[in-house]
Amino acid sequence: MIKKQWLFFPFHRSERMTMGLFTLVFLLLGVGGCDSEPGTDTQTLVGKTLTLQWQNSEQGWQLDQLDIHAGDQQVSLATTSAEYTLLYSAIPPDSTPMEISENGKVLEFPEPIYRYNTEEWGQITQPVAMNQAGEALTFFPAFVERHPQDEQGGKDKKGALVFKEHTERADIEAQWRMDEQYDSDVRVRLTVTARTDGYFSVATPTLATVAKSELAWGAIPGHFQGANINDSLVHALAYGQGIPDRPVLVRERTATTLAPMLSTQSGVTLAVIPEPGTGRDPWEHDHMTQHSWQLGLSLMNRQSQLTPKVWHPVLGEKGSFLKKGESVQFEFRYSVQMADWFSVYRHAVEDIYRFDDFLALKRTRQSLTDRILSMHDYLRDDTRSKWRTEIVEGVTLGAQAYLGGVLNSDRDAMKNSDYGAMWMLARIMDDPVLKETRLPYARNFKLLQQQSEPGFYHGAAKGQYFLSKSKTFTEEWGDYVEPIAITYYTLVDVGNILLFEPDDEALKQRLRDGAERLLAWQKPAGNWAVAYDHTSEEPLFTELEDLRPTFYGLVVAYRILGDERYLRAAQNGADWYIQNAVNTGHFLGVCGDNRFVPDFATGQSAQALLDLYELTDETRYLDAAKRATQLYTQSIYTHPVPDTTGKKVHGVGREDWEISQVGLSNEHGGGIGSANDNGPILLASHAGMFVRMYQLTGETLYLHMARAAALGRDAFVDPDTSTASYYWQAMDAGPGAFPHHAWWQIGWITDYLLAEAELRSGGQIQFPRGFVTPKVGPHQSYGFAPGDVYGTQASLMLRHDSVNSDNPYVDFYMALSNDEKRLFVFLLNNDDEPQTAQVEVNSTPLLGREAIRTQLLDQDGAPLSDPSTTPPATVTIPAYGLRTLELSADDTARAN
Repeated sequence: MIKKQWLFFPFHRSERMTMGLFTLVFLLLGVGGCDSEPGTDTQTLVGKTLTLQWQNSEQGWQLDQLDIHAGDQQVSLATTSAEYTLLYSAIPPDSTPMEISENGKVLEFPEPIYRYNTEEWGQITQPVAMNQAGEALTFFPAFVERHPQDEQGGKDKKGALVFKEHTERADIEAQWRMDEQYDSDVRVRLTVTARTDGYFSVATPTLATVAKSELAWGAIPGHFQGANINDSLVHALAYGQGIPDRPVLVRERTATTLAPMLSTQSGVTLAVIPEPGTGRDPWEHDHMTQHSWQLGLSLMNRQSQLTPKVWHPVLGEKGSFLKKGESVQFEFRYSVQMADWFSVYRHAVEDIYRFDDFLALKRTRQSLTDRILSMHDYLRDDTRSKWRTEIVEGVTLGAQAYLGGVLNSDRDAMKNSDYGAMWMLARIMDDPVLKETRLPYARNFKLLQQQSEPGFYHGAAKGQYFLSKSKTFTEEWGDYVEPIAITYYTLVDVGNILLFEPDDEALKQRLRDGAERLLAWQKPAGNWAVAYDHTSEEPLFTELEDLRPTFYGLVVAYRILGDERYLRAAQNGADWYIQNAVNTGHFLGVCGDNRFVPDFATGQSAQALLDLYELTDETRYLDAAKRATQLYTQSIYTHPVPDTTGKKVHGVGREDWEISQVGLSNEHGGGIGSANDNGPILLASHAGMFVRMYQLTGETLYLHMARAAALGRDAFVDPDTSTASYYWQAMDAGPGAFPHHAWWQIGWITDYLLAEAELRSGGQIQFPRGFVTPKVGPHQSYGFAPGDVYGTQASLMLRHDSVNSDNPYVDFYMALSNDEKRLFVFLLNNDDEPQTAQVEVNSTPLLGREAIRTQLLDQDGAPLSDPSTTPPATVTIPAYGLRTLELSADDTARAN
């Protein structure tokens, strides 16, 4: 057989039809572009679950067949292609935002008042982002060769297929091979070699297209999702509600997982996953590079056909300019599975981007418990925590200064954040400073914050913030009133206080007033308006639906007041929300300064639905909570893969993993959210909820995401206050303009630690949970009622200097039995390796005398040692394990 070789002639796409005669000559001479016998018109890649077959045609080598095998099932994708697209521009692409029209009118969005979003909207409507820039060259390659063994090796394994094409602008080579480790994956390496100077961008070939009628689900995690094509660019691109009706390219800086994906009605999910390391590094060496754009992700090709796409490099961006003869490579994989979107998404997160490996890199310098205790000291200090009091209508209210953006503020805004955490910490610390100088004035703030005058707004919240100079309450970004603000700042906040102060009749009346207002504003279908203009009382933002867990306020009202009307209304609202938000993947956020772009309220929805399920035992709420949790995982960053590369942050040496975005959630992502400039946030309100959902479902991704967010984040913690920065880009700048965030951090850390204790004890350590905190997510309050500790009723507590541990990987919480004769110290090893700690316990102030007996219990509550008069000097705890010290003030002890 004559040895095969590559033959290239300067044929352009317009000349392809003249190539048939030359091809025939090549075949007769035995120098065709494949290793099969002359005249073969097909090439095939065969794996355990996938078969790909190309057919040679007058246009070139086209993917003719793609079969997916799953057990006894076989599905063939109907519209395969493998068409290639190359973009070229001799000059830098135009960066002027394009004029967008909808319904025959030029779109003016967002309104100028939304200064945090206008620049981002301008960026995502530029020609490159709209996929309108450059000269597009589409083709099927003319030549193919099978490499005998390639990187896969092994005499019995078929090698890669290498396709080549010559264009006037560049030569393109594409190597295709089955992945050795994952049967569902096909790996591709594209090489573009410039034949002329200019800017180049190449797309992943169109493996297959999905007809709109066949679309079951589509998503670019962090940007948009849904089962519909949305002809409103604002709804799809800014709010993530469905798939844009045009082939827009979105940036990886807010794509939380680099895996555009589509699912079909026949049960096939197709994703494109760039090789790790292809996307931007948000902090290169010693400065922030969050804005670097190296991957453009899309769910359509240039012909607006549905197909997952990734472009690299992005035209006009880093790496896209090539001189003649220079090359650029792009490696990625297709994953094609008979599975739902979440299974393929999980594959991208865990298998390709190795999310689980992150936990093995983490090193902790300060325990989470120590952070709570340190933040307690910070919050008791009026100066450091910026605590302020003001007299209004003869009443003294108190709150912390808020120096972030509030419309019409003159650096005089005040705010309280987590009322559940405030009352919880005061109770479990038994702290007179909090009880006497914080809680009474925070309560007054809450009373004055609610509209008490009769009328349309009776029972509603006047606003989140108090402006001390004008003595008025105001909303964050406009003179309007939101129904969800009643849920947050009347019902949830007041409800959390009433869990601790059940006899406060004034607050009970305020709770009822808020619930009645929410009932009055609820529409027959179960939903609410987004907002009402404060002056005209007319609905605002009517182009949006209130796709937020507003119904949860009525869950709170029912649980506190027991009125069945509230439960029925809550279920009506939840049913509407499940149908219109959870089932569609369409959500709305709660941050007015970002025009309600979807945010942490999505995660809050999962806990709200779970709470409703626990009240009603209706499985539809449990199912919806599970689905909402799956959807919220797409708010968690999973790239780039962390490692130990040395970097510098403001002159301080750090390893890459220490400042990694992986595991952190965004405040709001997508095209115009805060994550574009600031990166994700350190506030991990979702951590405890994720642990609970893991306990319910066994889905390990939830547990790993909870731990990745919560643990080893010392590089973001201010040494002076132990408060983490809010935004990633601030690194360890501390609370800054948001001193009240320390309350939220105490709240979520406690929720996470107690969720872990419940999980690791198999439910034998369990404390009643209160209500979620307003706005930032699903963490819940504790400490208002005794819980159960291995069959003993006990109250949660925490004290300075009562427990000392020399190991920062070991967190602890405490509980005192109702008869005050037993003290329990829960020791949690929050590391992936066994840890040993020296633990000292001063139980005398809590038990009223020195403990007579001490035992160490395993995670099931079984004694690991004989009763002793002194605690063990050292305690060894398995990886992510639990040990409990039980100290008794009488002679009773657990039997071995």
